[in-house]
Amino acid sequence: MKDDSFRKYLFISLAGAIGIILCIVFFFALFRFQQMIEGIRTLENILMPFIYGAVIAYLLTPVCNFVELRLNLFLAGRLKVKEKKAARLSAALGIGLSLLFGFFIVYLLLAMVLPQVFTSVRGIVQVLPGNVMKWSDWIQQKLADDEVLANYAEQFINTAYQNMQSWLETKLLPNMQVIVSGVSAGLISALVAVKNILIGIFAAAYMMGNRKKFAAQGKKLIYSFVKVPVANGILDEIHYINQVFGGFIDGKLLDSLIIGILCFVIMNLLNMPYSMLISVIVGVTNIIPFFGPFIGAIPSALIILTVSPIKCVYFLILILVLQQLDGNFLGPKILGDSTGLSSFWVLFSILLFGGLMGFVGMVIGVPTFAVIYDLIKKYSNWMLRKKQLSTDTSVYEDLSSVKQGGEGYCYIYNKEEKIED
Repeated sequence: MKDDSFRKYLFISLAGAIGIILCIVFFFALFRFQQMIEGIRTLENILMPFIYGAVIAYLLTPVCNFVELRLNLFLAGRLKVKEKKAARLSAALGIGLSLLFGFFIVYLLLAMVLPQVFTSVRGIVQVLPGNVMKWSDWIQQKLADDEVLANYAEQFINTAYQNMQSWLETKLLPNMQVIVSGVSAGLISALVAVKNILIGIFAAAYMMGNRKKFAAQGKKLIYSFVKVPVANGILDEIHYINQVFGGFIDGKLLDSLIIGILCFVIMNLLNMPYSMLISVIVGVTNIIPFFGPFIGAIPSALIILTVSPIKCVYFLILILVLQQLDGNFLGPKILGDSTGLSSFWVLFSILLFGGLMGFVGMVIGVPTFAVIYDLIKKYSNWMLRKKQLSTDTSVYEDLSSVKQGGEGYCYIYNKEEKIED
C-alpha cells in the first residue's frame, strides 16, 4: 500500500517537473526565437551532406532493393553460391548498380537537355536586340500617329529615366561592394553545394548498405520506449508516411517528365521557338502542385512574346490544355488518391510550406500535410471511440449538441434527437 502511494506521488511529482520544464522551454523559445532559428540553420548546414545523402538513398532504395533481390536469386539459385556470400555480393552490387543507374539518368537528362538549353539561351541573346529595335520602331510609328499618346509616352520615359538615374546614384553605386560580396558568396555557396552533394553520394552508399540495420535499430528503440500496441501504431504510421511520400514524389516526377516531353513535342510540331528551354521550365515547375503550370507559363510566355505575339497566344492555349490534361487525366492516373487531401487543403499546404521553406516546401508540402492530417484524424477518432461517440463525420453535420441518453448518446439536430447505441 505504501509502495502504491509512493509511486503515485512520484508520478505526480515527475509530471509536475516535466510540465515546469516544458513551460521554461516554451518561454525560452518564445523570447529567443531568432537565436533558435539561427542555431537550427547552423545545424542544417553542418548536416547538409547527410540530408543530401538521405534524399539520394531514399530515391534509389527501390532500385537497390529490386537489383539486390534479383542478384541474390541468381547467385544463390543459378550459380549455387553460398547463401551468406550471395547476400553480401548482391548487396554490394545492388548499391553500386543503383548509384550507377542514378548517375546514368542524371547524365542522360543533362546530355539531352543542356545543349539545347544553351542553344536556346544563345539564340535569345542574339535575337533580343533586334526584336527590341523592331518593337521600338513599331511603338514610335504608333506614337507618331497619336499626339496625345506620344505625350503620355514621353512623360513616362522621362519619369522612368529619372527614377533609373536616381537608383543608380543612390542605390547601385553605394552598394557595389555589397553586390560584389554577394556574387562571391554565391560562388562559394555553389562550391559548398557541390561538396555537399559529393559527400552526400558516399553517405547515400553507406545508408543503403546499412538500411536494414538502421530499420531494425529504429524498431528496437520504438518497442523499448513505448508499449507494444503504441509501437505497432507508430510503425503503421511510418509505413503510411513512406507510402505517401514515395508514391507522391515518384508519381509527381514521372508526371512532370511526361508533361515536359508532351510540351516539347507539341511545341516542335507548332514550330514554336526555344522549345527545349521552355519545356524544361514547364516540366520542372510542374513538380509544384496546383501553382506549378502557371509559375512556368509566365516566364515562358514572356520569352516567346519577344519573338511572336501570336505564338505566345498559342503557347498559353497549349499550357491550358496541358494543365487540364494533367489535372483531370494524367495526374489522377499516376498519383491516384495518394494523399487523400481535398483541393482546399492542397492549396493550404502549398501556401503554408512554400512560405516556410520556399521551393522545397511547395514540393513536399502536400505529402507532409497529408501525414499531419492523417495523424490528427486518427487521434480524433481514437478519442471519440474512447468517449463512445460516433467517428462518422456526417453525424456532426448540423449538430447542435450531444447529451447523455438512456440507451446511449443523444445527438441534437435543430431541436430533434437521434439516439445512437
